[in-house]
Amino acid sequence: MSQPLVSILIPFKNTDAFISECITSIIHQTYPHWEAIFVDDHSNDSSDEIVKTFSEKDPRIQIYKNKGEGIILALQTAFENCNGFYITRMDSDDLMTPNRLEIMVHKLETYGRRHLALGQVKYFREDGLSNGYARYETWLNELTKTGTNYSEIYKECVIPSPCWMLHRDDFEACQGFEPNRYPEDYDLAFRFYEARYRCIPCEDILLNWRDYSNRTSRTHKHYAANYFLDIKVHYFIKLDYNPKRPLVLWGAGKKGKKVARLLLKKEIPFTWLCNNKKKIGKDIYKKTLLKFNHLAELEHPQCIITVANRKEQNQINAYLNQQEMQPMEDYFFFC
Repeated sequence: MSQPLVSILIPFKNTDAFISECITSIIHQTYPHWEAIFVDDHSNDSSDEIVKTFSEKDPRIQIYKNKGEGIILALQTAFENCNGFYITRMDSDDLMTPNRLEIMVHKLETYGRRHLALGQVKYFREDGLSNGYARYETWLNELTKTGTNYSEIYKECVIPSPCWMLHRDDFEACQGFEPNRYPEDYDLAFRFYEARYRCIPCEDILLNWRDYSNRTSRTHKHYAANYFLDIKVHYFIKLDYNPKRPLVLWGAGKKGKKVARLLLKKEIPFTWLCNNKKKIGKDIYKKTLLKFNHLAELEHPQCIITVANRKEQNQINAYLNQQEMQPMEDYFFFC
């Protein structure tokens, strides 16, 4: 097998409790031809000193200061200073399995350009994992196992942000870390989808994904749920919306109302449906909510579903199947 250089891009801020373990997991990779580009996003703990100590012993480890502030600029700084044939990302509080780089490089060398190498993930937490993260892990790994990640891209981020790899040219072709749009990992996943890079199926766990109470994804405003809906609506309109077909919004809860406001702001016409008897017939944002079976009266509609309840989602799925509607073409679950 050839030995192309892999650039591992790693922004960090105040992770001195975990960063040594992260670096050690990289050093112990079975694939040796890598460079780890660490970018310090203005840490005020000992993280940068820890990375510097490792870099003095291993020239493959490099450290830079963020050219600006925030994770997107840190990732841009990392990419500007890397030389890899293949590009991958890592978080400074997570752990690679020893064979991660070897497996990903082998898959990309086998499948070629315009492919995305992924790995299954395993969440861990010292005080026990929440049911929500356990469900997300199972859901994400099932998609990765079959390479069908894009099939549910409007639900949640379908690409594990610290566990992907692709060819440098493909990364640059989809604008890499250039867009200043949060959450940056979900935005990048949509741009992989837009570029039609095929996800290579993977049955191996390649990342141990750490969870803890003050992790950035739990605490920063850029990762709040409302930003996810902004991303979903933005890319739905760009990639999957057909203005020649009637658009339906199904659901009038908090998420449904947020999507409605976004569609109205963008002047996208839509019919609003719901299952809630208390809301049917009422006006919200000058739109009258109609009963769900009004969908059958529309000619070849597209439908956005914002209903979060799993039991109701199953019922909606069954109804849409009765209408012979196809997922990711005729209907899109946004939660």
